Amino acid sequence: MLHHARCLGVAPAASRRHSSRVLQPAPLPRHAASPAAAVDDRALLAKLAGGRLSGDALARDAGLTRAAVWKRIQNLRAAGVDIEGRAGDGYRLATPLDLLDAARIRAGMAPGAAAGLAALDVAWTLESTNTALLAQPAPQQGVAVLLAERQTGGRGRRGRQWTSPLGAHIYLSASRRFNGGLGQLAGLSLAVGVAVAEALRGCGFADVGLKWPNDLLARQRKLGGLLIEGGGEMAGNARAVIGLGLNVHMPATAAASIDQPWIDLDTLAGGAVSRDQVTAAVLSGLLPALDLFEAQGLAPFLGRYADLDVLHGRAVQVEEAGTHHRGVALGLAADGALRVQLGETVRLFHSGEVSVRPA
Repeated sequence: MLHHARCLGVAPAASRRHSSRVLQPAPLPRHAASPAAAVDDRALLAKLAGGRLSGDALARDAGLTRAAVWKRIQNLRAAGVDIEGRAGDGYRLATPLDLLDAARIRAGMAPGAAAGLAALDVAWTLESTNTALLAQPAPQQGVAVLLAERQTGGRGRRGRQWTSPLGAHIYLSASRRFNGGLGQLAGLSLAVGVAVAEALRGCGFADVGLKWPNDLLARQRKLGGLLIEGGGEMAGNARAVIGLGLNVHMPATAAASIDQPWIDLDTLAGGAVSRDQVTAAVLSGLLPALDLFEAQGLAPFLGRYADLDVLHGRAVQVEEAGTHHRGVALGLAADGALRVQLGETVRLFHSGEVSVRPA
């Protein structure tokens, strides 16, 4: 059960006015948003959260035809929103939506971390928050954070699809410059994983751990994942875009399409969890961790990673370039490689085209 109330207690967010901006970043490039992004359904969802309404009433309020309202209802359902009813019977939300609010997120952050924000935006629909930030230059100082209520092309490591239903999970990307060049970024995903997992444990999710190289697990099920992208010079300026997908409220329709064991924060908490408050907690841990990583590299995170490592001492199977290796995980090397006992030898595996699963 969740012990810290600051991550519990979801208000009926769909019925409230939502701020989508705290600071003023450069506008997102037009190609970054999906075609659906032009239709922001916050107002329609707020009406549906207030009780059952007929298609006629919704059409009058929105200045649309009944056919247009029906189409928007179908699009919302396809995006993962559970809407009860049909034409002629009226519509309503089956359960309240927990929509994100940038102002509430910023207000919930630790002051020192909030001061490091160059921008904090919440988009309605994007292809991918990572893709959108990669299309922009990184801020000269601080961290630009972008969240989306929905992703139409969310992706994880090795190009895997990341299921991203509307208003359900946390889809977050953070863009930051690093002065030490690309060579400095080795191990960044491990440091970020530590920061996120510790933040979640601080919210009371004691079961959260890390599976090398970039998965967040709880109760042996996948809770979230990280994707680090970027570019720059090996010894000059570099930038990283850090993507986080975190399961919060998994809709049944979305769960049906997932091909691996999963878990969400609601299940861990035994009740509804506030996405705003979890996001604030994650950012409060992440931004200082990025500063520490730039200053000292991976070293300060290795011991902390060991406390979160769900593989240490377990039999594992490592797939590398089509070859399967079975052994026992021994934790991380100084550079972040996974140490695996293979018979009489210890071999180091680096992230990339390597996957690890319990044997």
